[in-house]
Amino acid sequence: MEKEQIRETIARRVALELNDGDVVNLGIGLPTLVPRYVRPGIRVTLHSENGLLGMGAAPAGGDEDPEWTDAGGGFVTAMPGASTFDSATSFAIIRGGHVDVTILGALQVDERGDLANWIIPGKKTPGMGGAMDLLVGARRVILAMEHTTKGSPKILKKCTLPLTAAGQVNLIVTEMGVMEITPAGVLLRELHPAYTVEEARAATGADLIISTELQPMKQ
Repeated sequence: MEKEQIRETIARRVALELNDGDVVNLGIGLPTLVPRYVRPGIRVTLHSENGLLGMGAAPAGGDEDPEWTDAGGGFVTAMPGASTFDSATSFAIIRGGHVDVTILGALQVDERGDLANWIIPGKKTPGMGGAMDLLVGARRVILAMEHTTKGSPKILKKCTLPLTAAGQVNLIVTEMGVMEITPAGVLLRELHPAYTVEEARAATGADLIISTELQPMKQ
């Protein structure tokens, strides 16, 4: 698959996990594509940890307003009825369990649901941000990520990078398929038709458990 096709495939599949009425927080990068593919009739409220509930789509070129940005600094709009508040209130919403789903990217994730997504040692980083709060505060954690980086697995038996949080990931969606974190390990529930089980196993650094009810990846 080409890069853009991979990103669309992942975002489109993640969008199927969202339910009507969900409050959803989006990580930077690939997760921001998910709202494009939300099913007709499904209304979700997007939360940004810098203090916005009811975040809208990116504005058209030339219509950017520096007063309206997401947590990653990208320009956004506000939906009718949106509310703004300070970061303390925003994190009270997260820590209080009022975010139904958070969709994040990953550097590494392992079979126990541990996530590393904030730093590679030796490289500069602005800090962890709100990811640790989202991982423990959101009711459900979905990773939207490419299956490998330059051919190296990102789904591992044990993360080697510094953790953002331990044991909090529920679901992983990549271009290869949909995987659930279970007490037994990483369960492959859906497989993209462009790949075989053998290819998915070879690209995964953890033992991949194949569901007895394995299905083609939904789109």
